[in-house]
Formats: sequence, C-alpha cells, structure tokens
Amino acid sequence: MGAGIIGIGRYLPEKILTNADLEKIVDTSDEWIRTRTGIEERRIAADDVNTSDMAYGAAKKAIENAGISATDLDMILVATVTPDRPFPTVACMLQEKLGAVNAAAMDISAACAGFMYGIVTAKQFIESGVYKNVLVIGVEKLSKITDWDDRNTAVLFGDGAGAVVVGNVSEGRGILSFELGADGTGGKHLYQDEFIIMNGREVFKFAVRQMGESCLNVLDKAGLTKEDVDFLIPHQANIRIMEAARQRLELPPEKMSKTVNKYGNTSAASIPISIVEELEAGKIKDDDLIVMVGFGGGLTWGAIAIRWGR
Repeated sequence: MGAGIIGIGRYLPEKILTNADLEKIVDTSDEWIRTRTGIEERRIAADDVNTSDMAYGAAKKAIENAGISATDLDMILVATVTPDRPFPTVACMLQEKLGAVNAAAMDISAACAGFMYGIVTAKQFIESGVYKNVLVIGVEKLSKITDWDDRNTAVLFGDGAGAVVVGNVSEGRGILSFELGADGTGGKHLYQDEFIIMNGREVFKFAVRQMGESCLNVLDKAGLTKEDVDFLIPHQANIRIMEAARQRLELPPEKMSKTVNKYGNTSAASIPISIVEELEAGKIKDDDLIVMVGFGGGLTWGAIAIRWGR
C-alpha cells in the first residue's frame, strides 16, 4: 500500500477584495491586473482571524472527509510563512484546537512550495509504517505582510487554507513520484523584510522554467509520459506561468486547474484549495493521474505525480 490523499478540506475568508476595490487604494487597473496575472478577486481574512483559525477551519473538514477523528492523527504538518507568532508553531496551536492529543506537530517553511514539501514529508512517515494518518495543511494570511502601497505586489496575494489527510491507499493509487528542490542563490528575488519584496521578472523566468521541468521530471521518475496526465494542478501564482507549465505537458486548457482568478496567490494554500475546487466540480476522478507542482521563495520548488483515489 502506498501513501495518498484520503481526506480534503479548505477554508476561505468571507471578505472578497476585487480588482475594482484595489483601483481605489493603489495605482492600478482591473485590465492591468487581469492581463498580467489572471486575477480578478481575492479573499482577505478579518483582523481577528489568525492563520491558526483558517488552518482549523480547513483541518476539521479534511478530518471529517477522511472518516477519522482528530485523535487518529499521528502528525500535523503546517506549511506557512505567516504564522500567528514565531512560536509556538501553528501546528501546535492547531493540535490543541483539534484535540489531536496523539499527534506530533511542526511547521514547514518553504513559501509557496510548502504544501509540496509537506506532502512529501508525510509520504515518508506513512510508507515507512511509522505513522498511519498525517494531516498536511497549507495556510497563509498574506494580507498581513502585503505592502498595500506597492502596485506590483498588492494585487497578487490572498488569504486561505487547504488541508489534506495523507494515509494508506489501495494498490496502484497514491503518490507515485516526487521532486523537491531549492536554489538559495535566488533568495534575493523573493523575500520578506517587513513586507513581501519581489523581483517579478526574475521570479517569472525561474517559475516558467522550473514548473515545466519539474512536471516532466516526476513523470519520468514514475515511468509515465505527458500523454498519461489527466489533470494538472499548478501553484496559482500567475496565469502566464501556469499556462507555460500546461503547454509543456501539452494539455488542453480544461485539464488544468485555474482558481487564481477567484482567490489570487494564496502561497502554500493554493494547491490544496484548488484540489477541493476541482473535486467539487467533478474534474478529478478516481484513478486519474494528477500532477501537482509549486514554486516559491527560497527559491524552492516541488512536484508530485499522484494516482487519485483511496
């Protein structure tokens, strides 16, 4: 038995910030944002809603969807760069909120690739037989580290959380292959000082190259080809970057997840949020071959090929 996703859930804040709203607070336009990023609106968490609160909202749904209880969890992994505070970790705060008294807990910091790092870490614990159920969450409150006066970054980011339970799945299903990587020399292109600082041109070039390469690499590791892919779930950062990855796989547009228009770039949360969206839309079915790929500050990247189903 391999390791796969046996439960999913997400949390999205109620407040919607549209491009028209942004036109009133920063020098930008709806047309400029749409053509360059594909984003139309994003969700913004209320001041009294913390990262741990959003993580809890998504986690509860994933646990219920997996058909287990919080006490069945062996480990909690939270991918975030916007914790409530430096410590205790969001994972430990979440353990208390859930009552997951049997779970080890830690945060993972790999920016927008954090969810991929979390999934791969969970896979090791499950396949080694050490743990049975690992909760992996991607969650960000990027609104609190966004410079709302910077027209280049203020339009990009949103808040939200996505969660999965990783456990044993039936033969032939689950995570078939993965790739994780980092290039610390590129850290200067995307980082947080007080706010998010980004060299958009350099990050764009890196992402277009790395997303496509990572997709092809995980297929090769699994002994599969582009023709085997049923659906692509890329990190929802920028529609042009996403389209470049889709074209490398020679997939039709309907076989790629696109939620960036509704939620913006939610960093580590974007892929799990998209998984829920596409499952609810009926675009992901049992035994489909799904490729997930992300990149982020660090610079970091990660990809997995997964045969969907329990």
